[in-house]
Amino acid sequence: MLPNVTFFFLLVANLAAGEPTSTTTLTATPATLTKSYSAITLQWSNLASPSPLDYVAVYSPPSSGDLDYLGFLFLNASTSWATGTGSLTLPRLPDLRAPYHFRLFRWPPGELSKNPRVDQDGDPLPDASRRAAVSGNVAYEGSGARPAQLHLAFTDEADEMRVMFVCGDDGRRFVRYRPAGLREEQWEESPTVATTYERRHMCDYPANDSVGWRHPGFVFDGVMKGLQPGRRYLYKVGSDSGGWSETYSFISRDTEANETTAFLFGDLGTYVPYNTYFRTPYESLSTVKWILRDLEALGDKPAVVSHIGDISYAKGYAWLWDHFFEQIEPIAAKTPYHVCIGNHEYDWPSQPWKPSWAANIYNGKDGGGECGIAYSIKFRMPGNSSFPTGTGAPDTQNLYYSFDAGVVHFVYMSTETDFTQGSDQYNFVKADLERVNRSRTPFIVFQGHRPMYTSSNETKDTAHREQMIQHLEPLFVKHNVTLALWGHIHRYERFCPMKNYQCLNTSSSFVYPGAPAHVVIGMAGQDYQPSWEPRPDHPNVPIFPQPQRSMYRGGEFGYTKLVATREKLTLTYIGNHDGQAHDKVEIFSLQVGTDSTPDKLVSAMPKNTRYVEIAGCAMLALLLGFMAGFGVRKKTDSARWTPVRNEES
Repeated sequence: MLPNVTFFFLLVANLAAGEPTSTTTLTATPATLTKSYSAITLQWSNLASPSPLDYVAVYSPPSSGDLDYLGFLFLNASTSWATGTGSLTLPRLPDLRAPYHFRLFRWPPGELSKNPRVDQDGDPLPDASRRAAVSGNVAYEGSGARPAQLHLAFTDEADEMRVMFVCGDDGRRFVRYRPAGLREEQWEESPTVATTYERRHMCDYPANDSVGWRHPGFVFDGVMKGLQPGRRYLYKVGSDSGGWSETYSFISRDTEANETTAFLFGDLGTYVPYNTYFRTPYESLSTVKWILRDLEALGDKPAVVSHIGDISYAKGYAWLWDHFFEQIEPIAAKTPYHVCIGNHEYDWPSQPWKPSWAANIYNGKDGGGECGIAYSIKFRMPGNSSFPTGTGAPDTQNLYYSFDAGVVHFVYMSTETDFTQGSDQYNFVKADLERVNRSRTPFIVFQGHRPMYTSSNETKDTAHREQMIQHLEPLFVKHNVTLALWGHIHRYERFCPMKNYQCLNTSSSFVYPGAPAHVVIGMAGQDYQPSWEPRPDHPNVPIFPQPQRSMYRGGEFGYTKLVATREKLTLTYIGNHDGQAHDKVEIFSLQVGTDSTPDKLVSAMPKNTRYVEIAGCAMLALLLGFMAGFGVRKKTDSARWTPVRNEES
């Protein structure tokens, strides 16, 4: 009798723990993942009376509690789920330097979840109370020793290139590099420095909670020095004992080049945890795909990438940083990848800089409790800007800096920390713009996250925009900033050149008129798209007409491509849905050698050139007489891009 009683109590204990009591099986294959082959197939069988809410949850490391899943998939995504048998294939999962593990749970219809957490849409998340089966472990080869997540960046020296990467331990690693064409035994070698951050550095939920925290590994930082300008180099990172990365190539910076190419965007990620984490394809992958196409077409011309805030949308879920860096590695390992901080890297209620006008701006939890720490450690931009976290954690880095690339001077700012007159950041921007050599870099491109101008309905940022116009716009105007680029609003919108809310030129092709054109480029892949601002003077359809200062706007995902020569800067908006150009603006530089003011252009021309210009104007006047009925000249490339449209016209 005693054995039967013992069996009964064991059965009750297993049921209470949610352990499987049937022959339901769950398998995950392959057991070992490689960088080239990483799809995982989940198969289950013998699931009695299946429910459309039954699901498989994903864990890493395997010791994670049942509620600390990385994401989940409903079994009804398999066509055969109703039979109790089926299979699902997961898209690529990032190498988290720890094994993956899968658990199958029952969720009967009509049973309410007891999980207090909700997804981004406010829907309840499963409470993982009815476990039915568990898989074996699935792990990447090398156990995290092999370098991953490579990304390049410029340093303060023109003949250097920084490379950063991640490993699972802090053992010695190196970067080996050589000009293309030399033999492999002619590698040069530089050491790297490893750093990391801990759970105690996180300031809020979920970053400091078991559901969000995963150890980030060790971030290695190495610098390749003595590079010849504009030359192709090969490099790899790692060690003989831990393994080496694949060999990548890049074109070194050439500050004397007469042409500059850059790819610029903000708000790339659609990375959110739980079931939407496994949605595929990501819009950000489309952005990566089309930029790769354009990079390959460049050949041996150097380029730079700018990602202006809201980088991975990890928002406190550490593994999403790993996912982000793996997705951008095909670009970032070959092209300098430059960033500035956004609210989703930094924002939390105890932010140390909170002026009275920002009471409703810097009081959210957009950063998921990361305090800017993950952003500060995983990137290293030029300069040495920093700002205290106010929590005892390391200072926030990579806030404001600048560099020259060919004919363009790029400037980056932090819209999340003090930029008002007298602040360290304001003083940096002022001094930096005063030092620009316009004979070498005739164009200045300024970048930050929250926009100075937008027609979206993000009304809570109104005070922030007014402060930027008050404190920063006078510097833009005084020092002839060519272009101001912003993210935050998940749409594309190009404004005319703006000065104190006034539009200076409504053309799509013009000589710099004395103030920068503003473009919002936060449409790279984040799926939430805010609405346009309603207009009280248009109570009927259209509900959100464009104001006259807005030259073009659209809700499609995409990125912008900048090409500049000494005479002209062209910014083109490329759509992810077709890889084609949908908007373009051309800005001609002020004539080199003048005192850089528009009203001096004519007087600076040679006398014979002025006579030719006068004669040309007379001929043009006659020609315009024949074209009066047609209005605006048709662009020669109009088949490839959409001209300016204004809903008020």
